[in-house]
Amino acid sequence: MRRVLGIVVAVALMAAAAKAEMAAQALLSQGQVDVAIADLQNHVRSAPSDAEAYHLLCRAYYSLQRWDNAIEAAQKAVSLAPNNSDYHLWLGRSYGQKAENSSWFTALKLAKKVRLEFERAVTLNSANLAAESDLAEFYVEAPSFLGGGKDKALGQAQRLASMDPPAAHWVNARVAEKDRNWPLVEKEYRSAIQASGNQASYWLSLASFYRRRERLNEMEDAVNRASRAEINRSDVWVDAAEILYRGGRNYPAAIQFLRQYLSSNSRVEDAPVFQVHYLLGSIFEKQGNRQAAAAEYRAALSLASSFSLAREALGRVTR
Repeated sequence: MRRVLGIVVAVALMAAAAKAEMAAQALLSQGQVDVAIADLQNHVRSAPSDAEAYHLLCRAYYSLQRWDNAIEAAQKAVSLAPNNSDYHLWLGRSYGQKAENSSWFTALKLAKKVRLEFERAVTLNSANLAAESDLAEFYVEAPSFLGGGKDKALGQAQRLASMDPPAAHWVNARVAEKDRNWPLVEKEYRSAIQASGNQASYWLSLASFYRRRERLNEMEDAVNRASRAEINRSDVWVDAAEILYRGGRNYPAAIQFLRQYLSSNSRVEDAPVFQVHYLLGSIFEKQGNRQAAAAEYRAALSLASSFSLAREALGRVTR
């Protein structure tokens, strides 16, 4: 009887943990990061061995650009479940963002950790396409003395070719861009579009390339094509708006894309609502509409009170 009761209690605890984690994921998808963090912190106090809860905490802190907190939570998740590929992937991503926002010396030390975590994620699950792509991007960007290199990146492209052909073309394009082989870059991005069945996200990869090359008319055309293409992820609208914003083109279209995303029922964690409000505020501020910008920055802070970029921006437009 005692053993049966123990099993019942264990099952109930597992169900409670799963329910808490599903709720946290829903909150993250809706951009309610303050509530998600508070709920997850309460949960791990009562269930300190719940690796998934720490993983979700990592993702919440990551969205806020609180890299140290994200790393700490991801390290805890990995220590509790060392064979989970996604946990290593997000630890690597957190190290990477910390490196990008650190001194040169600190970044060098962190870069090795990034590579090791991405490689571990791929080793644990070769079907983890996000890990395969992130590892390929690391190899493209990192010098050989940090474990990067174009040959390694091209090797990743070959691995991806059978699993995700558009992603393989995307990696080849990044390598060609590193070589400043502009015609090949464009060819590979267009091959990715074709291989994907005309998916909007790959049109936006091409648009981003045009923006980096300051080919702004072509950038805008690629964004327009993305808006009419096969949209398999709702955050495409946010990516399209950000490209237009960074390219300094067609702010009204960018605003329309962001409002379309905010009014949809398919908001996702990769495009948190508070970050979308912040981007909207940035566009309004660029247009000189300080009142509208302030409203958007306040909307962002209502969901993510520690989002420092929005707080700084609000102070700037209300001075």
